[in-house]
Formats: sequence, C-alpha cells, structure tokens
Amino acid sequence: MNNITPAPVKPATSFEVLEQIDIRVGTIELVEDVPGSNKLLKLTVDFGDHKRVILSGLKQERANPKEIEGKQALFVVNLPPKKMAGILSEGMLFDIGYADGVLPALAMPERPVPNGSRAG
Repeated sequence: MNNITPAPVKPATSFEVLEQIDIRVGTIELVEDVPGSNKLLKLTVDFGDHKRVILSGLKQERANPKEIEGKQALFVVNLPPKKMAGILSEGMLFDIGYADGVLPALAMPERPVPNGSRAG
C-alpha cells in the first residue's frame, strides 16, 4: 500500500448540511460499457424499492470491471440527474481514494445490509 500525505481537513460544516446528502446502500447488479467513453461505465444498481442507472468513471481503474457485480456499495442518490455520453445518470458512486490520486476502492458495508439502507 502506498502512503499519501492526507489532504487538509475541509472547513467545518453543520449537521444540517450533512443531513441534506442522501447516501444509500445499493447492490451493483450489472456493469456495462459506455460506448464512445474511455472513462465511464454504466452501473445498474438495486436500491431495494427501485433500480437506477448510475454512471461512474471506473473503466480505467479496474482490469475487470465486472468484478464489482453483486457487490454492495454506497451511492449519493439525491443529486440531480445528469446526462453523460448520452445516458442519464441518477446518482454517484461514493468511492475512496480518487480525489487523492489513489486507485479507488468501493465504499461498502462490512456485512450485507438491506438495499436502500441509509448511511449516516
């Protein structure tokens, strides 16, 4: 494992601001290529009461992106939908390391929990 110098802690925020971010557990059911994109993959994610398509820039980060199929991970689900590469993304994968230049890892529960469970 490579060591990094951790980034400075961001300025203080309020619990009210933190409460506005909706982070949920979902199971990645399907990982598909996004044609014409050298970064994006299309994830179909089960949140228990519904499924969503979430695009993520994982393509160059994993030799076999299909290895994350069936895994639970954390997702931000209350961002406005955003069209990328002609596909509407309905959330954001919450991963660890990307902002620090570290090979990203999924943020995931230590044991299986119901899809749709909230983080926080």
